[in-house]
Order: sequence, then structure tokens, then C-alpha cells
Amino acid sequence: MKQFSFPQQASFYKGKVRDVYYIGSEWLVMIASDRISAFDVVLPKPIPFKGQVLNQLAAYMLNATKNICPNWLVDTPASNVAVGKKCDPFKIEMVVRGNLTGHAWRTYSSGKRILCGVAMAEGMKENDFFPTPIITPSTKASEGHDEDISKEEIIAQGLASANDWNILEKYALALFAKGKEIAAQKGLILVDTKYEFGKLNGEIVLMDEVHTPDSSRYFYADGFEERQARGERQKQLSKEFVREWLIANDFMGKEGQTVPAMNDDWVETISKRYIELYEKVTGEKFVPQNLSDKETYERIIASLQKQNII
Repeated sequence: MKQFSFPQQASFYKGKVRDVYYIGSEWLVMIASDRISAFDVVLPKPIPFKGQVLNQLAAYMLNATKNICPNWLVDTPASNVAVGKKCDPFKIEMVVRGNLTGHAWRTYSSGKRILCGVAMAEGMKENDFFPTPIITPSTKASEGHDEDISKEEIIAQGLASANDWNILEKYALALFAKGKEIAAQKGLILVDTKYEFGKLNGEIVLMDEVHTPDSSRYFYADGFEERQARGERQKQLSKEFVREWLIANDFMGKEGQTVPAMNDDWVETISKRYIELYEKVTGEKFVPQNLSDKETYERIIASLQKQNII
């Protein structure tokens, strides 16, 4: 994907997955690329249609949850493009977990029973439901790995005030409940996810993507209890299968480790899994779009003009 230059563009930021253009002082254009990252490292090959899946699913979920929490999104002029309000971000991620999975399970299986200041009960098995969803925040690192952090540390370090934390906690749990409800209607379990929030004119708003395969993990509900009872792996839709492949190939983003090669068949498999999750969660058929850079640019310009941004 080429790097654009827009009228009144103030700055540009290239993230692991998204390219962000700041327009003036109040707006941004976010383009979801086909890049894929895991363990905070961008993998060597792009995944076809991944950017479109992420952008369209995020827009779907932001629209479905805007009555719970205001968000940054204003327009989606192209399949992989979002236009919205620039917010002052909290430098934390609100990670909500409904099940003992992933990082939580790795922590638990190492013998620890406290994660981000939150106690986890004895006698749980991998993928078991927590009695109620828990929030295990992490720092939002500008470079390197995000780090676990507790509510008390967040407040002590001034990353959020006690009052702001209460609002963030309320929003995160309400959004997770809505995400679980949407997933349940499609035969899925929303296992865990992360939310990013910022402030806009003094008000806390939801930023970035929501309930996508890059930010969330889903299990199939059908057969979940039976698989748990037999100690079998859960059937899931998420990016976790990419992390598992990396781990199996001795890569976890640690110093000295080399990212394994990705053949074309594996790239196609990842693409199909992203599309499968989009269709499963939304109940809509995925329609691939291959816009030229010129058409993408023209659509963004038209959107910025429509909002009287330029």
C-alpha cells in the first residue's frame, strides 16, 4: 500500500497494522493494511483482505455498541478505510477476559494466581469460564512489548484518574457483555478482547477496532462443554492460531529469535480464517474489494469534503 498525502495533513504514523493520517488537529484517516503482527512483530508477508476484514468488522461493532459508549468513528469511505475524530488516548489497553485462555492460562499454568492484581481461583482448567469477566490491563507501549499492569498501578502512575478508571471499567465490561451477546447469536463465545479508549472534548470515547480477530478471541459454542469435559482443545476463530504456529516454530518475539518463513498456502489459510470469522460474526457474506490507490484516495478526499474537514 502506498503512503498518501492529504490536504491539511498534519502528520503520519505507521503502526504494526494500520497507517494513520492526522488531518488538521481534530481528525484522522485510518487505513487498515494487510500486514499481520504477533508478539509485537510484523510478520514477513501480508494477508490478502485482512485489512478489509478488520475495518468492516470494526465498523460493524462500533455501530452496534455506540449506544453503550461513544466512539471515534464517523465514516468508512472505503473497505479498509475509516475516518474519525482524533482523541487523546489513555496509554493503557483494557483487556477483558471471560475465560482462562492465552496469556491468562500461561500465567496460571506457571503457578501464579494473580494477574494484573486480579485473583484467579484455584482448580481451573484451560478455557474454563471465570465466575465473572475480569479486567487485566496492559500498558500501551509505543515501542516493544506491552506490559501487564494493575488498576492500582494505573492510578498511581497517573495513566488514568480513579474516576476515569471507574468509567473505563464500566464501559469495558458493558462492551464485553454486548460483544458476548452478539457472538452468542451467531453460535460463538467471545472469550477475551481488548479495548482502547481516549478523551474527546473531556468525554471518554472508544477508539480503534472492536471485537475483531486481531483484538479478540472467539470459541465455537457448539460442543464447548463437551470439549472441556474431555480436556480437548477448543475450536476457535481468532488470531491465536497464528501465535500457536509461531510458538511451534520457536518464535515468541524474544531477542535472538527469527520469524519463521510463511509459504503461500499458510498465507491463504490465514486469509480464509479471517474471512470466516467476519462472516460468522456478522452473518453477512464477505465481498472482497480491490480498490486502486487512486480510487481509495478519491473516496477519502470525498469523505473529508463531506464532513467539511477540508
